[in-house]
Amino acid sequence: MYAQLNRQLVKFIALFLTAVMLNGCELVQWKEKHDHDQLYAQGYQEHILNLKEGGQLKYWIGGTGEPLLLIHGFGGTAVATWKEEMLELSKHYQVIAPDLAWFGESYSMGTPNLTTQTDTMWQLLDALNIEEVNVAGISYGGFITYNMMMQPDRVKKGVIIASPGPLFSDEDLEALCLRAGVEKPEQLFVPTNSDEVRRLFDNVFYEPKNMPDFVANQIYSSYFSPYKNEKELLIQSLVDDRARISGANTNEFPPTMLIWGDSDKIFPLKNGIALSKHLNSAIVVLPETAHGVTNEQPDTVSKLLKVFIS
Repeated sequence: MYAQLNRQLVKFIALFLTAVMLNGCELVQWKEKHDHDQLYAQGYQEHILNLKEGGQLKYWIGGTGEPLLLIHGFGGTAVATWKEEMLELSKHYQVIAPDLAWFGESYSMGTPNLTTQTDTMWQLLDALNIEEVNVAGISYGGFITYNMMMQPDRVKKGVIIASPGPLFSDEDLEALCLRAGVEKPEQLFVPTNSDEVRRLFDNVFYEPKNMPDFVANQIYSSYFSPYKNEKELLIQSLVDDRARISGANTNEFPPTMLIWGDSDKIFPLKNGIALSKHLNSAIVVLPETAHGVTNEQPDTVSKLLKVFIS
């Protein structure tokens, strides 16, 4: 549930700031094109799946081998969250990386909730004739991963990154709001202006991001402005979804691994330890890492996924 934007974005600002100001192009759009070109060069293709309830799901697919589904978090897209991992993991697996409904180029005419998001993943896998898949999801994508593992006949192995499953209480949400200086969680995860984008980044990443106004405005326009109402409903409906998924028989879950940052301010490490005990699964804790694990530690995440899946 958060902005999972490519970790290299801010590094590019200093290098290309002069060129951007001279030719009038938008830095965020330039960065997206640069990332897409890298994926194309490695053999990735973009596709659109028409959803049965109306709407469309945009997804990337590349590589060969066992299928691996990568599910991004709140506010991001597949490429913004997983690009570095996509480039590495497609050397070993068939990687499928969708933009979730109401993010990027995807949207659904269904109800904005976890059930709809999970169903779009099953629609995608069915369209690709994939019966069993390895799944890795970060934050909001971790909730979808947990929900998918409730059908263990279709998930071979699951990796949950910085996502507590059903083990987040009302008190946890109140503490999160207090840390972030907001009244409701959706006020943090659905920014309405550039200042709120910076606030979200401050809570997601370990290292502070010194972000000029024009960059923050571009990020807001590209990633947060579309489908704001639907995004807010996704956050609000998680409380009801929590009650439903808490009844899952975790003894039937497929093998699971957790990955967590030791400095996560969204879902602190204690949430990860509790989920590890709940699932009887291993948890890998990454030092000097906050909530944006896939952006902050892409090499380590790729290595962990390869070891666990293999």
